[in-house]
Amino acid sequence: MRYKRVAAVAMMASLALSAAACGKEGNPTPSGGNASGGAQSDQCTTSGVTFTPKTDVNVAGSPTFQKIKSAGKVTIGVKFDQPNLGYKDAQGKRCGFDVEMAQYIAGTLGVDPAKIEYKEIASANRETAIKGGEIDYYVGTYSITDKRKNDVSFAGPYFVAGQDLLVRKDDSSITGKDSLKGKKVCSATGSTPIQRVRDENLTEPNNIVEFKTYSECVSQLLDKKVDAVTTDDAILKGYAAQNPDELKVVGQPFSTEKYGIGLPKDDKALRDYVNDQIEAAFKDGTWQKIYDGTLGKSGSSATPPQLERY
Repeated sequence: MRYKRVAAVAMMASLALSAAACGKEGNPTPSGGNASGGAQSDQCTTSGVTFTPKTDVNVAGSPTFQKIKSAGKVTIGVKFDQPNLGYKDAQGKRCGFDVEMAQYIAGTLGVDPAKIEYKEIASANRETAIKGGEIDYYVGTYSITDKRKNDVSFAGPYFVAGQDLLVRKDDSSITGKDSLKGKKVCSATGSTPIQRVRDENLTEPNNIVEFKTYSECVSQLLDKKVDAVTTDDAILKGYAAQNPDELKVVGQPFSTEKYGIGLPKDDKALRDYVNDQIEAAFKDGTWQKIYDGTLGKSGSSATPPQLERY
């Protein structure tokens, strides 16, 4: 099956990017270079940044921080099938831009990398997982919207993307969002992109196809069961880079997607603290190192966005 071939390509690409190792002890702030010794975890750091936990951290007034401190670990919601953002390499280690940003925040909260528990949460279930305390925070191409802010809060943004289209390499009929009428368009259930397709009537309702994950949509695209996959360009570029002979990104983004770290709605103390840590990563070069070693491998350069402190 073509899906198996895609999975094999993804695994090879992931293996080529993978580099294991997270240190257990170290300086209170992240630094470049590979970790030596220490506890192994199920994370990789393709950026080469070492995420070492801060000491004597106290986020006064944060119930989530107290929960993390009492448990001696942090539980983070992530994606698992997004190339260069959140994925598993050939050894099963979690890698990518969002994963490393999640590790960075954990370190600023004083959590050892080996004490991070990851949970794969589908787009449609993110707010429920945060509100129900299933996870302490979420890092996974999570667009900040007014609707979501009714249920959760956000730190950031830590990245800005734009909705675009992934199509087959030999398809010249789709040139942007205005050429989608009559085309089958696929995206993830509960995502901002699929809602935009509906709200803007970009294609007929019976031509909208949904799956839990974007990788399922990509498989459908390669098998010619849908005509386009739509989500943020950052995600689509990763898929195109894995399969450049058969896939391409149209390159006509039609939205602004501000990625935030999803947090419990009423935990202002934690939100302010995480915003401070994101800003510090922007200023000291940590963010740039993480980006260049992960998402930057898809071929697009980027600089830190403007922190908005929601």
